[in-house]
Amino acid sequence: MIEAIIYNLNRGVKLLNAVTDTQYSDTSIKPYHSSIGGHMRHILDVFDCIFEGLESKQVDLTARKRNELAEQKTAFGLLYFEKTLEQLEALKGVDLNQMVAVSDDLGLGVVTTNYTLASALIQAHSHAIHHFASIGYIIAKLDIELPDADFGYNPTTPRDALQS
Repeated sequence: MIEAIIYNLNRGVKLLNAVTDTQYSDTSIKPYHSSIGGHMRHILDVFDCIFEGLESKQVDLTARKRNELAEQKTAFGLLYFEKTLEQLEALKGVDLNQMVAVSDDLGLGVVTTNYTLASALIQAHSHAIHHFASIGYIIAKLDIELPDADFGYNPTTPRDALQS
């Protein structure tokens, strides 16, 4: 599982290495006016919340750091990816079935429930792919080439659906 997450996050690294700071921070695309950098920073913030809560086994997904430099400058985004990838590598050999209490605001207040570390990582990974799809829309509107043909596609998407 860790290898799959690392593999997919490296798609983000590949994209950051191919865009300028101006493209990375561009918020001109309607309807949401979000940037590639804003999505990337948000993706990595979710992983960061998991890593921050590992020792206490209390993961608070509302405690995102929202580092503006990581969403405006590719160099800072790349450093954030590097840190996240190193932390994922460090999880190899760790018991992913250990329980962690995960808290998040679902819109009507904060809810806390028990996850395995594996399920928290799977959720963060699926969340990343979802945001990669949103980034794909921004990339298309900015006339930037996708880093690879599968960028933003969920691995469970039927291959014939990609053709239509």
